[in-house]
Amino acid sequence: MFDPSSAPPCTAAPGDPSAPLGRLHARRLREIYRSAGWPCQDLIEIELLAAGMLHRVAGSAGHETLRVTDAGVSYLAATLVRNRSALSAHEALVERVACEMLRAGRITWRGLGLRAQLPPAEEGGSARWCIARPDVFSIRNTSVAAYVDPIVHEIKVRRSDLLGDLRRPEKRAAYLDLGGECWYVLGCDAKGRCIAAADEVPAECGVMQAESNRVVVLRTAPRRPRQSLPFGVWLALAKATPLAGLQDDEQGMLGEFEPLGRAIDD
Repeated sequence: MFDPSSAPPCTAAPGDPSAPLGRLHARRLREIYRSAGWPCQDLIEIELLAAGMLHRVAGSAGHETLRVTDAGVSYLAATLVRNRSALSAHEALVERVACEMLRAGRITWRGLGLRAQLPPAEEGGSARWCIARPDVFSIRNTSVAAYVDPIVHEIKVRRSDLLGDLRRPEKRAAYLDLGGECWYVLGCDAKGRCIAAADEVPAECGVMQAESNRVVVLRTAPRRPRQSLPFGVWLALAKATPLAGLQDDEQGMLGEFEPLGRAIDD
């Protein structure tokens, strides 16, 4: 999912790209802004001081504390605007995919926390468990347990968020344990380009791209056979509230979308 600690790039001074600041710097600025300002005296702090985001304040007892400067406050405000924009884009794409699952007649949930099984950390070891939180989880509307055909959709609107996710194979393994298919749905950058190529996503997952008025399939997800969902997943679904069905006007708005994948067309 979206990482709220991400931050826009910043330079040490206007027109000076020598010391770019990133998410760790923004996080440290927020920590100092909310605290008494005791210094850590590490490299991040040095870069923030050099960039004019912090200044040192000498106390009466001879100790020093840190205070966020006006430039630092402006940088935090810009970070907040960017984070809100990315979050809004992420939630909008989650809504599009969820509505498309509803249009396909599937029972759909957003933001579920489901218990998933991971392979042993070493050969002969015991199975491991984790809580997976797919952006969209859906099953067929059927009374036959073996036909539920669970599908996971993970939504990514920023390249950095996608690359961070792909470096976590255990998270992907959890999605694959939950779903017969796992899809990555990719947004576009400010220039309208997809944030990644299909071959950057591991082959065990399908890839879709969100365009202005439709979502297209770049690579079909392999279908993994499974008999039924584990009892724990069924219990979690029973406790959660699925999305309500679409109204007539909402159905019309979705008319231009392409079907999202092979599994929901049959």
